[in-house]
Amino acid sequence: MSFPELTFHGAARGVTGSCFRLKCAAGTILVDCGMFQGSKTEKELNYRPFPFDPADIDAVVLTHAHIDHSGLLPKLVHDGFAGVIHATRATVDLCGVMLPDSAHIQALEVQQLNRRRARWQKDAVTPIYDGADVDRTMAQMRGHDYGDWVAVLPGLRARFWNAGHMLGSASVELEVMLPGHREPMVLCFSGDIGPAYKLLHPDPEGPAGVDYLICESTYGGTDRLGASDEVRRAILGEEVRAAIRPDGALLIPSFAVERAQELIADLTRLMDEGVLPPIPIYVDSPLAARATEVFDRHRRTLEKGNALAKGLHNPNLHFTQDVEESKRLDQVEGFHIVIAASGMAEAGRIRHRLKRWLWSEAATVLFVGYQAQGTLGRLLVDGAKQVRIQGEGYDVQARIRVIDLYSGHADGPELTAWIAARAPVRQALFLTHGEPPAMEALARSESEALAPLPVLQPALDASYRLTPSGPQELDEGQGRPAPRLPPAAVANLDWHNDVSTLFLDLNEALSGAGDEKARGVLIRRLRAALEDWQAGHGG
Repeated sequence: MSFPELTFHGAARGVTGSCFRLKCAAGTILVDCGMFQGSKTEKELNYRPFPFDPADIDAVVLTHAHIDHSGLLPKLVHDGFAGVIHATRATVDLCGVMLPDSAHIQALEVQQLNRRRARWQKDAVTPIYDGADVDRTMAQMRGHDYGDWVAVLPGLRARFWNAGHMLGSASVELEVMLPGHREPMVLCFSGDIGPAYKLLHPDPEGPAGVDYLICESTYGGTDRLGASDEVRRAILGEEVRAAIRPDGALLIPSFAVERAQELIADLTRLMDEGVLPPIPIYVDSPLAARATEVFDRHRRTLEKGNALAKGLHNPNLHFTQDVEESKRLDQVEGFHIVIAASGMAEAGRIRHRLKRWLWSEAATVLFVGYQAQGTLGRLLVDGAKQVRIQGEGYDVQARIRVIDLYSGHADGPELTAWIAARAPVRQALFLTHGEPPAMEALARSESEALAPLPVLQPALDASYRLTPSGPQELDEGQGRPAPRLPPAAVANLDWHNDVSTLFLDLNEALSGAGDEKARGVLIRRLRAALEDWQAGHGG
């Protein structure tokens, strides 16, 4: 092989499943190996075989511990990967609590799913991986400091730069030696870039002068004018005060790592300053409790680690550990705040809290981060009046609110500034980790700024040959795998979402029908339409 080939196996015109395969003379590595989230069509990719042989992967370089970047590493190990996983030291520590939690959630969700499948005489399914796979994965991890060069393979080395996104997050600089060339090819993978006003981290960094830049675009079309620590806390205080009801609750779906710790620091500070009255805060997540211990151990590496440490000792803060403690939250009297994972309301204990409160006008649900298309969080933010949770329908009577200032991602102008600081970009910019509107907005601005260099938006499983004179997209049969999903199926609602909406609409129509006769007419018409369709399709 003369030149490296880069294939985008995730975070391609979508925001989850980050996984980039780099094949070069030194061998083959992955940058990230994350889970897909969003619609069931996308999440089903987590259960499929990888579009490559894991045994052919020589090493992994991991940007950070979030599950959409690290969550399929145990599957990779289970399926035959035996190499080293390189990451920052804090990322290794966080994976040590996040990956076991991921395996536990899978076990619980598969158990519930199999009960439903048994009622329909369907075969049982198995989790993507288990705790033993996680243990093997952790044994293959190696931690490194920011700024140190790491020999990943002979002829390929990596360096981690602080990305300012979360504890341990990094942008990855790769130097790849090319046969017959004296100078290495330089690639930079942004990972997730943090905003300038991040509570616990410095501004994101990175190398200057790269051949190929692979950059996230999550908020490529957004400009958070006037964002700051003070503005963020002031808005949070306003939202909490507006949510207070004598027998109500404020639910905050939140990623257990980073977002939960920021909220703890800000909420307890607002109480200490008298902006908010004393309010019980329940962090309903064992993962958040364990992750907070990791943050506490690494607090000297954080910009405002002392603020977090002070918040952790606030008497109003309570962590639930076991299932029984979590269930008892349903009996809490008086206004209280619950922070629970997951941030997009796709799994975890937040779903149980939503089932308890979503139908109540005394409740407020406050989203504080990005909501991917097809997730329950996105449906609520987009104004759904009814939703289905674990097969049951719920009316949405709670107030639904959004604060964008807790996002761990840079906005459009900050991404543009970060890209400009990597200059000169000599060959091409690839945009990843963004839904099409945001990605296209960033592409328009960067196409003008970087002209005549190409600004590319690779589709899922697209492959490019990286030459010293520019990228060449490969066709199927040239080492490029067949795409697992068409572009229209990524970052969009799917038929599962349509079916859920249909069930909710049908239930509402039947409930609103005047009498049994009207309901019978509706049911007969639906049945006739279904029989006509089956007759026309050989059913």
